[in-house]
Amino acid sequence: MIRAAVLLAAGRGTRMGALTAKRPKPLLEVAGRPLLEHILGGLVAAGVERVVIVVGYLGEQIEARIGDGSRLGCRVTYRRQETADGTARALLLAAPELGPMPFVLGWGDILVAPRFYGELTAAFTAEPCDALLAVNEVDDPWQGAAVYVENRWRVTRIEEKPPRGRSTTRWNNAGIHVLAPIILDYARRLEPSARGEYELPQAIAQMVEDGRAVRALPVRGYWSDIGTPADLERAERAFR
Repeated sequence: MIRAAVLLAAGRGTRMGALTAKRPKPLLEVAGRPLLEHILGGLVAAGVERVVIVVGYLGEQIEARIGDGSRLGCRVTYRRQETADGTARALLLAAPELGPMPFVLGWGDILVAPRFYGELTAAFTAEPCDALLAVNEVDDPWQGAAVYVENRWRVTRIEEKPPRGRSTTRWNNAGIHVLAPIILDYARRLEPSARGEYELPQAIAQMVEDGRAVRALPVRGYWSDIGTPADLERAERAFR
């Protein structure tokens, strides 16, 4: 059973306008509850007992709302990412809390049907690997990381933000993973991107190139990164 998770909640909702000017996006409400509480509820139902939340912009609001997690059925601790230097660096901030076992990693503003966390962890338990990536189907995965798969959902390549119209896969990185601790070694060895950031898809792509066991699992049911006010309205309808 997967008992630990890391949630990355340090980013700003730059496309959400006034909705996130004074409130972090993970605390936007859907069906009367913050996004982050929906996510934590799904993780707890999947057997996760402790969660590390990496916070940044307005992170003190997240800490005040979620607290130690006890009312939600888990134990929550926090790490603060003072510099916006990428998701791999955020994961490394949480590393001391994780121990030697696999863990779930997700974003604090990616919303899925709560039952999906159980499906993801069950798939990993049934066939352990170095990384199990949730993927969602899109017409052209040019805004995120395109994930190429072969038989039995083996990942053969990951391409970060491919040119529009050039991708030959419809599978997009959905931003929720189960990861073995080996990912931390890859994260530590990353070179910075052109923007000076250390991004997790780079580390997972290197794992694929090295022949590590990386698989994919399609998201079943609802998925959204809540990137716009319209996304929030759709989520409200889905979670009523």
